[in-house]
Amino acid sequence: MKCPFCGEMDNRVIDSRMSKDGRSIRRRRECNHCSKRFTTYEKLEEILPMVIKKDGRREQFSREKIIEGMRKACQKRPISIEKIEEFVDSLEVYFQEQGKKEIESREIGEKVISTLREWDEVAYVRFASVYRQFRDINEFMAELQEILNSRKSQKEQ
Repeated sequence: MKCPFCGEMDNRVIDSRMSKDGRSIRRRRECNHCSKRFTTYEKLEEILPMVIKKDGRREQFSREKIIEGMRKACQKRPISIEKIEEFVDSLEVYFQEQGKKEIESREIGEKVISTLREWDEVAYVRFASVYRQFRDINEFMAELQEILNSRKSQKEQ
């Protein structure tokens, strides 16, 4: 491991700890050349499936793209970035456990949209308007009407 202060490769581990989630190891290191200390994290390299886009293209699973899309939908809403990251962590685990080599982007989108619907109706509608590619105000209004109807039926129960 290269020292971030002097660039030397000669250092030693002085402390190792498992992270809270048990998915990474935190290591405190000390450079043998400049004696400065720094922290590194080791995480198991996970093999995630390829994503098949709507147009047939294939690309690597990108947690950053999912987080960014959800972050935009949740902007100025009472949903923390930590909550979004925890959801994306669980999404990665879910798709790894599936053992598939490829997944359709639709499958990811549906999991995201159903979670946002549970969390916050405004974030859900924002995400749905992009994900479902509403072509006009009537499609948008139909989605809003569906939300109002489900809210009304929940109150009646």
